[in-house]
Amino acid sequence: MFRIGFGYDVHQLAQGRELWMGGIRIDHEKGLLGHSDADVLIHAICDAMLGAANMRDIGYHFPDTSEATLGMDSKIILKETVALIATKGYHLVNADATICAEKPKMNPHIPKMQQTLASVIGTDPDNISIKATTTEHLGFVGRMEGIAAYATVLIEK
Repeated sequence: MFRIGFGYDVHQLAQGRELWMGGIRIDHEKGLLGHSDADVLIHAICDAMLGAANMRDIGYHFPDTSEATLGMDSKIILKETVALIATKGYHLVNADATICAEKPKMNPHIPKMQQTLASVIGTDPDNISIKATTTEHLGFVGRMEGIAAYATVLIEK
């Protein structure tokens, strides 16, 4: 049995924060503001997996009001999400994700992100597609106020 899921996340860029994307730290003058490390790519993938399994969203399982999730590494959220969908007999088949950011350029970091995410999920890096785009200076992403990510996943029971 196959099911698809879609995820989306956005966080504001802020001074004094590290930029984490796809489980890796990227050097940049600003990072993403959030309760956890604010890795929008991982959060979008997790929401897509949870949605496909009909298990609500990451805010339900990892609330931003909990001390336990404060400053949490999103790779832990991803690993626990994989375990959550496994309780219903599902595993990830593949993920296709897009990061929307004006700066920094994400393309040089994509292979390392794929390797990192695949390692956490327990799959082949070829099953993790990551693309990056800008919004041509339009909207909050274009004004460099934040970064967004979209993800679609296929899971199988």
